Amino acid sequence: MLDSLLRDEPARIAALHRLEVLDTAVEEPFEKIVTLVRTVLAVPMATVTLVDRDRQWFKARRGLEVDQTPRSVSFCTHTIQQREPLIVEDADLDPRFAGTPLVKGPPYIKSYAGVPLRTPEGYNIGSLCAMDTRPRRFSPADVAILSNFANIVCDELELRMIAQVDHLTGALTRRGFNDQADREIARANRYGRRGTLVMLDLDHFKTVNDTHGHAVGDRVLQQVAEILRVTLRPSDVFGRLGGEEFAILLPETIGNEAAAVIERLRYVVANQSIVLEDGTAIHVTASFGAAPLSSEAVSFDTWLKQADTMLYAAKAAGRNCIRVWE
Repeated sequence: MLDSLLRDEPARIAALHRLEVLDTAVEEPFEKIVTLVRTVLAVPMATVTLVDRDRQWFKARRGLEVDQTPRSVSFCTHTIQQREPLIVEDADLDPRFAGTPLVKGPPYIKSYAGVPLRTPEGYNIGSLCAMDTRPRRFSPADVAILSNFANIVCDELELRMIAQVDHLTGALTRRGFNDQADREIARANRYGRRGTLVMLDLDHFKTVNDTHGHAVGDRVLQQVAEILRVTLRPSDVFGRLGGEEFAILLPETIGNEAAAVIERLRYVVANQSIVLEDGTAIHVTASFGAAPLSSEAVSFDTWLKQADTMLYAAKAAGRNCIRVWE
């Protein structure tokens, strides 16, 4: 069974994306782990590496300048294809790696030890890596230490997903928002009250990241979240579904009243300048899709799909506008 999981790449990618950790900001638990690995094993480089479709991305790193590399040149893409640690004592003598960019050029990896990071379902979504610029032998004790640290990384990834509050924006996580929506559906069905689910997505957010970098992108997400939070009513529920996509629950609010709330949100996002540390002002807009809770929305997934359909309609209509499920 486990070996079949190693061959199921679509499911492995889905397991990785469910963690909602790719391209997230620096987090202390992972930083501590790579620092300890580098110190305890006396290596110049250590990483917590997550292997996406076409790249490896470093959630934490020491001794490396870049935060990602193509998957095709990585050691870790080989690590995730097996259950046991991958040990390479001399990369120049290994036909899989000799002459590859990370060996022949910076950071000049000559030896490597990587332990797969496994989800509870059994998917290898990355690895904890120790690397040296010279050939070396990793002892059984070294590998045992690295394996113990890898288990801690896996625990931290699970705890991170379970957490109810998004560390970057302060909004509810997808899981936390889902729980609130389920409660709202149960309450509405019990008492016959209706609400509205709103999805919003920042327009052309990829351009912000590509032009200014991910650090600025994170700052934009933080400020937009704060703008939304202070505009919403105390009874409203605010969550981040992932990336630049947010969701809002408007309890006991439908029709024209809901439309007025959503329009106010759209207006404040579009008309609020986001000032960066260097004084540069960025203006962003958002597209909104909304769906009232109806008898068809017997689950959060159904309700979310209706709002998501309207979000795509808003984007197709030119963005920076609202579309509501009829």
